[in-house]
Amino acid sequence: MTILLAVAFLLAQTPLDVAKSVVGKTAIKKLEERMNKRLLEEGRRNQCTFKTDSDLFDRPCDKKLYNLSVVLINAKRRLDHAGVVNFKFEVSGHTDTTGDPVHNRELSARRAAVIVAEMQKRGMPANEIISVGKGADAPLFKPDDTPVKRARNRRYEIRVHL
Repeated sequence: MTILLAVAFLLAQTPLDVAKSVVGKTAIKKLEERMNKRLLEEGRRNQCTFKTDSDLFDRPCDKKLYNLSVVLINAKRRLDHAGVVNFKFEVSGHTDTTGDPVHNRELSARRAAVIVAEMQKRGMPANEIISVGKGADAPLFKPDDTPVKRARNRRYEIRVHL
C-alpha cells in the first residue's frame, strides 16, 4: 500500500514538474534573446578593425576591447547570480564574400580567436568563451557589392548560448 501511495504521489507531481520545466525553458530562452540583443549591439558599437588579410588590429583598440570585456563580465555575473550554469559565450568571426571561402573561414576563425584572447586577458574565464570562424556564411549585407557593405560584413559578433 505504501508503495502504491508513493507511486501515486510521484505521478501526481509529474504534470507540475513538466510545467515547471516548460516555464523554465521559456524563461531561459527569453533571457538568452535579451542578452544576445545587448551583446550584438555592444559588439557592433565596439568593433575593432583588422589589417587586410590579417588577424592584427589595424589601429589601437584598447578602449573598445575594454568596453566589450565590461559588458561580457557583467553578463557573466548576471548569469552566475541567476544560477544559470553551462553557458558559453561565442565570438564568431565573419568576412565579406570576396576571396577564397576556405581562406575566409580560416581568417575569420583567427580574428575571433584574437578577440577571445583579449577577453580572457581582461578576466573572462577560458572555459566560458569560445571562438568560431564563419567566413562569409552569414553576411549582414547581401550582396556586399560596395566597399562599405564589404567592410560591415567583416566583423565579429558575440552571443551567449544557455
